[in-house]
This record gives sequence, structure tokens and C-alpha cells, in this order.
Amino acid sequence: MAAAIIQADGIVAFPTETVYGLGANARSPRAVAKIYEAKGRPTFNPLIAHVSGIEEAFQYGEFSNQARWIAERFWPGPLTLIVPAREGICELARAGLDSVGLRVPASATARALIKASGCPLAAPSANRSGHVSPVTAAHVLADLDGRIDMVLEGGASTVGVESTILSMLETVPRLLRAGGTTLEALEAQLGVRIATGPHAGESIIAPGQLTSHYAPQASIRLDATALERDEIGLDFAGQLAKSAKMGHRIMDLSPQGDLTEAAANLFSYLRALDEAKRQIAVAPIPHYGLGAAINDRLHRAAAKR
Repeated sequence: MAAAIIQADGIVAFPTETVYGLGANARSPRAVAKIYEAKGRPTFNPLIAHVSGIEEAFQYGEFSNQARWIAERFWPGPLTLIVPAREGICELARAGLDSVGLRVPASATARALIKASGCPLAAPSANRSGHVSPVTAAHVLADLDGRIDMVLEGGASTVGVESTILSMLETVPRLLRAGGTTLEALEAQLGVRIATGPHAGESIIAPGQLTSHYAPQASIRLDATALERDEIGLDFAGQLAKSAKMGHRIMDLSPQGDLTEAAANLFSYLRALDEAKRQIAVAPIPHYGLGAAINDRLHRAAAKR
């Protein structure tokens, strides 16, 4: 049943050895948007994609020899590797970035769910944003009952803290989040000192960092009520379409005004409009629910660079 829910773009809380994760099809923007909605997550942070094995991870990320070495020695386990992305994990799960966080959980239940679902699972911790991470099914229900489709019982998480996040985007690996795999164990295997802290001048590339996201090359005008000459439109609920003239290009995040649909379309529509290399006018979007996250993303995209 849990796999069927995932395949239908639903969301299922499931056990891992670290904490319980809130899982959805990492290939589906609409499914991933439901994660943000359920958690009340304020911004589109990149999500870790959980896969059933190392070979599957290699399908979704570019692994250097060093990254493969680490993966083969620490997976399955509480370690997430940030690597350049291949095709497959949707942009919303990656927060529009060209990198992807991948993990093979040690939990047999988690890996069985991934295999049965036939897709990688985007899965942050299964709690409301800002609340304590859950290590039992009861913790999940206390936070998310009525907001998700199912909780898969798997007993208490054995590790009890989130996975360690290690970026493999530079020659020297960089620790972005301490977690269930120790720095000492990683350095012992690599035989080198691991850098710590965020990449210099880089936006967020993993959970637990300050947020900044992919920004189009084109300039962006927010809260537009009509299109100006030579602009293209990112609409919501048909607001810009009402005054559009012949030749104006408009993409509507959600003609019905559905914020979940709008969140699912956000990154792909921005990229598509950016190809026109013209100023993008963005219709007003409500600030409640997922609208807060959409507006946060758009304000960062519109900031002077």
C-alpha cells in the first residue's frame, strides 16, 4: 500500500536508521511539493534523494573515483553525498541546483519501500518544519497526523540523528552537516583532512544551510499586474493573462490558483522563460501556505546580482 501511495504522487513517512523520513517520488515535482506543504517548510531547501543501492545512486549523480570510494565503504548507512546531478531527480527536489544529495539508507524497510515504489524517494525528516526530528512512528503522527497519507511503522530509529552530509564537489571533500557517520571515520578512509563549513560564496546545496537558489539570467519584476512591452510573464491564476496582448508569452504556474501545483512548476517554468532572455514579470502570489516558499524563492531570484 505504501508503494502504491508513492506511485500515485502521495507522501509516506517511513523509517530509516537515522530518523523517520517523509518520502515522495523524487522524480515528480508535484509529489515533492506535497512534502513542503505537509512540513510547512518555509523555503525550497534541496532534499536528499534516498535510493535502494549504490548502482542506483550512480544513475542520478556523477561520482568521482573518490566519491565512489566513500560510497562503497559507507553505504548503506547514515551518510549523504553531494555530487553533480545527472538527469532524473526533479528540479524542485534539487532546489534548482546542478548538484544532488544522495543516500542509501541502512534500514531494510526503507530500501524495500524504495524498490517497491520503483523510484528514488525525496525524504526530509518527517516532522513539521522547526520541530524536533522524529525517531518513532508515534513522533511522526504527533506532528503530521492528517497532513500525510501514511506512516510506515518500523520501530525506533537506531541512530537517532540525521545523516552526515559530505560534499564531493571539490577536490577536497567538505563536511556540510555532522551526523550519523563521524568525521574521524571518513578521514580515516580517505586518508586526507576534510574541509568543514559551506563552500565559499556558494548558495545552499544541502539541508541545514542558509537558503539561496538558482537565479535566472534574466531580470525579474515581482507583483506585476500587467505585462510591459517586451516582457514575458510568469502568471498565477490568470492574473497577467487578462491584460496580455497578442505576442505576449505567458506561462501560468497554476491557472486554478493551486499553490501546490504552482510550487511543482516553479523551477521548470523559470528555466523555460529564462531561455527567452527577456525580463520576466511575475504575477502576485499569495503569501500563505506554499505561497510563502514560492515568494521567498522568487525574491531571491529577483535580487540584484
